[in-house]
Amino acid sequence: MPQHCLPRIRSHYSQFSEKEKKIANTIIADPEKIIHSTISQLAEDLSVADATVFRFCKRIGFKGYQAMKISLAAEIVTPLDDIHETIEEGDSEKVIAQKVFRSNIRTLEDSIAIMDEESFTSAVAMMLKARRIEFYGTGGSGFVAMDAHHKFLRTGMTTTAYNDSHMQLISASQLTSEDLIFFISHSGANKDLLEVLEVAKGNGVPTIAITHFAKSPMSLGVDVPLFTSSQETDYRSEALASRIGQLSIVDALYVTIMMKRKDQSSRSLQKMRDAISVKKI
Repeated sequence: MPQHCLPRIRSHYSQFSEKEKKIANTIIADPEKIIHSTISQLAEDLSVADATVFRFCKRIGFKGYQAMKISLAAEIVTPLDDIHETIEEGDSEKVIAQKVFRSNIRTLEDSIAIMDEESFTSAVAMMLKARRIEFYGTGGSGFVAMDAHHKFLRTGMTTTAYNDSHMQLISASQLTSEDLIFFISHSGANKDLLEVLEVAKGNGVPTIAITHFAKSPMSLGVDVPLFTSSQETDYRSEALASRIGQLSIVDALYVTIMMKRKDQSSRSLQKMRDAISVKKI
């Protein structure tokens, strides 16, 4: 899978320095010009050092300027259409709905573009091995944690979810290397969750996180980070937009694990259906 340059730039943008934002703005505004420019030409146009451009390329995950250009060229040949439209005051209800849907589509496209197969495979293996899985999130991410718990209960695996920081700390303190904590945090910098992460690491508890595609304390601290990519609009925060990506990663993990535990999952699903059948008229 190609590495996709533009989603990486957009995802890191808020953490760039002023010089890095200058480079990012130029690449986003005219990617075709970049693929025909040398690193020295770009540096001269922006009045920055060649080394600054090189470090920028490394920061967004490329070995160098040439590798970034190759990725950028592939995106121009098969463009990732910019459907992330700004909602305007005169838009009808239907147009607003269309723009929200398109924004969600873009989040999913960008998130799958940056998905690392090795990390996803490792996350599946860790979840299959765990005696108990606990999903932690706060705010909007707390609801994604609850959704994950709700889904993985169907597999027959032992799971729970907490969105209260005190309960997270208490529960994490009782877990061992046989268990697993799955963090969900868009910013990757939530103070409460980072405190829980430290407790988990102290107990040797394996950890996974779904977070925004950028270097954050959470993504650097867990054993396996999984990333979403989203953009902010005038009426919707980046974190809110990322929720659709978080839910989709949870769904992908759930389906993969259901397939790998086919027999156990089928029995578990049947038990669940039998149990809730009494709730139906």
